[in-house]
Amino acid sequence: MSEVTTPQVRPTRPYFSSGPCAKPPVWSTEKLNTESLGRSHRAKIGKTRLQYCIDLMREMLQLPDTHRIGIVPGSDTGAFEMAMWTMLGARPVTTLAWESFGEGWVTDVAKQLKLDPTVIRADYGQLPDLTQVDWSNDVLFTWNGTTSGVRVPNGDWIASDREGLCFADATSAVFAYDLPWDKIDVATFSWQKVLGGEGGHGVLILGPRAVERLETHTPAWPLPKVFRLMSKGALAEGVFKGETINTPSMLAVEDAIFALEWAKSLSGLDGLKARSDANAAALDTIVAERDWLSHLAADPASRSKTSVCLSVAGADADFIKKFAGLLEKEGAAYDIAGYRDAPPGLRIWCGATVDTADIEALGPWLDWAYTELRK
Repeated sequence: MSEVTTPQVRPTRPYFSSGPCAKPPVWSTEKLNTESLGRSHRAKIGKTRLQYCIDLMREMLQLPDTHRIGIVPGSDTGAFEMAMWTMLGARPVTTLAWESFGEGWVTDVAKQLKLDPTVIRADYGQLPDLTQVDWSNDVLFTWNGTTSGVRVPNGDWIASDREGLCFADATSAVFAYDLPWDKIDVATFSWQKVLGGEGGHGVLILGPRAVERLETHTPAWPLPKVFRLMSKGALAEGVFKGETINTPSMLAVEDAIFALEWAKSLSGLDGLKARSDANAAALDTIVAERDWLSHLAADPASRSKTSVCLSVAGADADFIKKFAGLLEKEGAAYDIAGYRDAPPGLRIWCGATVDTADIEALGPWLDWAYTELRK
C-alpha cells in the first residue's frame, strides 16, 4: 500500500460501538424529560411514562394488538432468560447457534435447564441450514448475530403451522428490519442497540401462543422473583401495562422515550430502516474498495445491516487491538474491535443512530491505521 497521510476529516460522531450504541444524533441530556425522576415508578406519573414508552414501541414496531410488550430487568439477556425459564420444558427444544450469544442460549438450555436440546450450529460468518429445523420443537435463535454479523434473511423458514414456539433474540434486529410478528411467539431486545438507549433494561414481546404456554405450563424448576410472569394462576397483565416487576431506572425510560420520539419524527420504522440501510451500503462501498478488508459474513442475503463484522487480511487479535487503539487515540472511531469470542476483526455499528457521513469519513482512517501498523 502506498503512503497514506493522516486524514483531515474525522467522523463528527465517532461512536461505532455495537452496544451500547451511538445516541440519536439530536440527543442531549438537556432534552430529556425529567419530571418522573425522583418519583416512584408506581406513582401515576411513573406508570404513565412507562405505558407511554410501551405504546411508542408498539407504534414504531407496527406491532399487532395480539402481542404484549413488557419492560423487564437485565437487558436483552434478562428478557431472553426470562422467556426460557418460564416457557421451556413443555416440548423438545432446538437451539440455533452461529455466534456467541446463540451459544450462550445453548449452554443455558443444556447445562442449566438440562433439557438436552437439538443443537444446529454454523461457524462465525455462516448461517446454519434452516431447513433442518423441526417446528414441532420450541426453537431458539438470534435473529441478528451481533458478534458474527450474520442474520436470518427473513421469516420464510419459520413454519406458519408450527407446534412449538418461536423464540427470537432480536436485539440487533428490532427497529432495523421488517419482522414477521405472526411468526414470532417470543421476541426480546434492549434499547441500547438500534435506538441508542441506555443498557440495563430488556423488552419482552409475547404473542398469543406464548401467553397460552405461560398459562398452561408450569416449569419443573423454581423461578426467581424477577422471572415470574404469572400471578395466582393467571398472566401478570400489569407487567405489560407499565407495572414493572422490579424498580426500573426512570432516567433510562425517559432516554428510551426520547429515542422513540426521534424515531417517530423520521417516519418511524421506515425511517430507521432507511438510515441503517444507507449506513450498511456506505460501509459496503468502503470494503469493496479495499483488498485487505472483507466481510466476515460472505453471503449478502444473511449479512447484518447493523452489526457489521469485517475481516482484516493477516490480522491477529493483537493487530486488531492496536488498530482499534490507534483510531480511538485519534478520536476517529471508538470501540470497533470485534467481539472477544469472534475471529479477530473489526465490528462497525451501522444502526439508525449513526450518520452515514460518519461511516463515509471512516474509510480513510481505516486506511491510515492499516498502513501505520504495517510500516
